[in-house]
Amino acid sequence: MPDSAQGPLLLLSGTANRPLAEEIARHMGLPLGDATVKRFSDGEIFARINQNARGREVFIIQPTPPPGDNVVELLLLIAAAKRASAARVAVVVPYFGYARQDRKAQPRVAIGAKLMANLIEAAGADKVLGIAFHTHQIQGFFDVPVDHLYAAPLLTQYFRELQLDGPVVVAPDVGAAKMARGFARRLNASFAIIDKRRPAHNQAEVLQVIGEVDGRPCIVVDDMIDTAGTLASVVQALSVRGATSIYAAATHALLSGPAPERLQQSALREVVVTNTLHVPEEKRFPKLRILSIAELLARAIRYTRSNESVSQLFD
Repeated sequence: MPDSAQGPLLLLSGTANRPLAEEIARHMGLPLGDATVKRFSDGEIFARINQNARGREVFIIQPTPPPGDNVVELLLLIAAAKRASAARVAVVVPYFGYARQDRKAQPRVAIGAKLMANLIEAAGADKVLGIAFHTHQIQGFFDVPVDHLYAAPLLTQYFRELQLDGPVVVAPDVGAAKMARGFARRLNASFAIIDKRRPAHNQAEVLQVIGEVDGRPCIVVDDMIDTAGTLASVVQALSVRGATSIYAAATHALLSGPAPERLQQSALREVVVTNTLHVPEEKRFPKLRILSIAELLARAIRYTRSNESVSQLFD
């Protein structure tokens, strides 16, 4: 790959999802850059780039799920690259933490997603590449260019290969409706939506299914799976209404708390996610299938380097 005006490419990674960063580097035919991220005895984080970054275009790969150390790692790596005189620093954030705190839904609360954007910019990031932000308006929280990528091509290709007979794509709530419609369009599938209310955080009560699911395979589509409370309720409602087989598809596998057990014991046939987040062995279960987003991100980095449009990734 020819060097750009910004100088040779340098790929760096924090510790949040190093296997993904290594896979991206392999797809690009490059070594992963040498950087040290460690903790002092009191837990304070130290970050250092161990090779020349002057005049180079630096891409830092780091999702920002809890704990907050993952955010701090990203900020320190950005700052280290800037102080090392990098020509441009782009951050690849496969999962953007705090994205669900995107507005003032209650009095006297922070807009966490905006604060995270401010911190990334203040550290010195010149560009952001993200995947499946919880809400589209998060792109506007940044004053630097943002490329918002989607895992839909990868997920829909998987379900096309299953050759389901007359599938129905199900949105688990109104917020997921636009994404689910796009998913259904790619699969040439029918569409249904769940009407529910949420009595408290991480609790969901399904009210009704809007759409025809009786005698049909269903694919429940969302951007993330956290505690899986919503998904378990949706699966139960679809089973009661006669769905023949039920799949779940999501970009981000948080799988918090009881999620793995809930999903394994549910009527789901398969849970299909991507590796935007590293899923440790203790969170994995037989019904879970993890697809790799590495090739898509490698291509996005290449297109960014050569000033090509990343929208061709979704054609």
